[in-house]
Amino acid sequence: MRLILSSVITLVTVTPAQDTPEARAKRVLADAKFTSAMAAIDRDHDRVIAETIALTEIPAPPFKEDARGAAYLEMLRQHGLSDVERDPEGNVMGIRRGTAAAGGPLLAVLAHLDTVFPEGTDVKVKRDGTRLRAPGIGDNTRSLAVLLAMLRGMEAAGVRTTGDVLFVGNVGEEGPGDLRGVKYLLQKGKYKDRIKQVIAVDGAGDGRSVVNGAVGSKRYRVTFKGPGGHSYGAFGIVNPAFAMGAAIQKFSTLTVPATPKTTFNVGVIGGGTSVNSIPFESWMDIDMRSESPLELEKLETAFLLLVKQAAADENKARSTRQGAVEADIKLIGDRPSGQTAQNSAIVQTAAAIVRASGLEPSFGFSSTDANIPISMGIPAIRLSSGGTGGEAHALTEWIDVDKSASVSGIRVLLGTILTLAGLQ
Repeated sequence: MRLILSSVITLVTVTPAQDTPEARAKRVLADAKFTSAMAAIDRDHDRVIAETIALTEIPAPPFKEDARGAAYLEMLRQHGLSDVERDPEGNVMGIRRGTAAAGGPLLAVLAHLDTVFPEGTDVKVKRDGTRLRAPGIGDNTRSLAVLLAMLRGMEAAGVRTTGDVLFVGNVGEEGPGDLRGVKYLLQKGKYKDRIKQVIAVDGAGDGRSVVNGAVGSKRYRVTFKGPGGHSYGAFGIVNPAFAMGAAIQKFSTLTVPATPKTTFNVGVIGGGTSVNSIPFESWMDIDMRSESPLELEKLETAFLLLVKQAAADENKARSTRQGAVEADIKLIGDRPSGQTAQNSAIVQTAAAIVRASGLEPSFGFSSTDANIPISMGIPAIRLSSGGTGGEAHALTEWIDVDKSASVSGIRVLLGTILTLAGLQ
C-alpha cells in the first residue's frame, strides 16, 4: 500500500516547468499559426465592421431574436463548422472539430443574439469616423461578428486544436430573457454533458477584463389586489396603491452590505384605471442583486416579509368590508451567483494570455451568460470582444472600431480559446 501511494505522489507532484499557464500562453501567442490567424483577422477588419452593422440592423428584442438568429445561422454555415443548427430554444451553433476523437469534451464560446431594446426601436447604425452608434451594437452584436472573424482567421491560417470548440449565438441573455438560451444549452441541449468549459463573449474592451464572478439576481413582480371602488363613494376601504407604497417605503430602508456588493431597485410600477377610482390592483417590478448567494438570499427573505407586512398593515388601517388586500408575488427572473476560482485553469489561462499581451488582468463580477455554468460548477468566464465602447443599454450606445484597439482585444480572446482547446 505504501509503495502505491509513493508512486501516486511521484506522478502528481512532477509537473514540467514548461507546462505553466504562462509558458503555454507564450507558446500559443508565438506560434506561427496564431500569428497568421491574427494577420488574417487584421486584413479582414472591414468585414468585421460590415457584419457588425448588418447584424445590428436586424432587430433582436427579448423573445424575438428569430430573424437575427436565422441570419447568424447562415453566417455560421459559411465558416467550415460541422453540425450547424438551431436548437428548440432558438440558439444557433456549430462545432469546429479538433483532432481528438469525436464526442469528447467541448469548450463553448457564446455571444448572445438579443438586445434589451423593445420592438420598434430604431436600430439603424450611424457612423462618425471610427465610432459606430446604434442600440445593441456593443452589447452584444460586435461579439457575434468577432466570433465569425476568429473562425475565418483560424481557417485561413490552418489552425487545428486538439479539442472541439462549440461556437454559439444564444438567445435570452438580456432582461426578461433570464438567461434562457444558456440554461437550455447546458441543462437540456444535446451538448449538455459534453460542455466542460465556457467563455461568454460580451461587450467591448481591450481584453484585460476577466470576469470570473457571477452577480446573482432575483426579480419579482408583486401585484397588490383589492376590491377597488369609487374614490369618493368607497372611500375608507383598503387601497392596493397604499399597500404598494408602504412596501416600497419599507424596501427603501433595507440595509445591504457594500462588500460583497448587494443592491436593490424598484424599476417599474403600474396599476389603476382612473384618477377617481381606488385601484383594484397596483403592481411593481423589483430587482435584487448580489455577488454573494447568502446576501442575495437574505435580501430576498427580507423583501418577501415586508411585502406581506405591507398588505397586512393596509388591511388593519382601512376597511375590508368589501374584501382585503392581497399580495400576488411572482418570480420573474432568477440568475444564480457564484465564482470560478481565480486559481482555476480557465481563469489562469486567460490571465496568462492577458499578461503575455502586455496587459494586467483585472478580475471581477458581472451578470452574463457565464452565471449559469458557474452555478453548475462548470468553469466559466466572460471576456470582451475587443475595441472600446460605451452607453450600453442606451439608445446612444456606441463602439469604436479603430483597428488597432479592436484587433488587440480579439488577440486576447483568440489566444485564450486556442490555449484552452489545445493549439497544435
